[in-house]
Amino acid sequence: MPSVDICFSPELLPLYKLERRVAVVVDILRATSSIVTALASGVTHVFPVAELAECQALGRQHDCLTAGERDGRPAAGFDLGNSPFGYLDGELSVRGRALAISTTNGTQALRRSLAADAVVVGAFLNLEAVAAFAETQQKDVLVVCAGWKGQFCLEDTVFGGALASRLAPRGFDVAGSDATLAALHLWQQAQPDLHAYLLQSSHVRRLNSLEANKDFEFCLRIDEYAGILPIWQEDRLVAR
Repeated sequence: MPSVDICFSPELLPLYKLERRVAVVVDILRATSSIVTALASGVTHVFPVAELAECQALGRQHDCLTAGERDGRPAAGFDLGNSPFGYLDGELSVRGRALAISTTNGTQALRRSLAADAVVVGAFLNLEAVAAFAETQQKDVLVVCAGWKGQFCLEDTVFGGALASRLAPRGFDVAGSDATLAALHLWQQAQPDLHAYLLQSSHVRRLNSLEANKDFEFCLRIDEYAGILPIWQEDRLVAR
């Protein structure tokens, strides 16, 4: 029986074996939500990188859009920041373009997860796509929470619980890890009113202080893009 485990922070990844596992990288606010939205909006593929300079270099090399964010704010010199609305508001044509992106937490977590057999991007926006893929793979799943600068992050862990709740009836063991049990309990608490529950999160308060509450509300939409699964292939993410 395949299992589900939760890594609360990329700093804890050395404690986990990634080989023969599916890694689900999640940064609800906002990198993975933005990546899912970008691919749903017609971006052809995404280069997620750790450093801003590398992101700019990829933009020049591949003539692609660039998105940069640090500490919740758009980085200077990039086409986009880290808001999903950058791919939705029509101010910038994204359809048919590639994207290079570097963020404070999410892209760092993804780059550190590449030893897994498969690496996919998860968000509430594509929760069902992630669950369906995991079911087809029949391998252990590790949810890699991007967190905030190495620290625990409530919304990413709640996503892990939501995914575990969808995988349990599909035959996955969600009781073998205390981290997964904790995430499930958080999801059960949050599910009746996810928006109100996550308003307690320090990351949400930080984001809303930057007047990004519209992003917060959008990123909590469940299965808005239920058919979009960003998956790592060679050196990029593509929609499966």
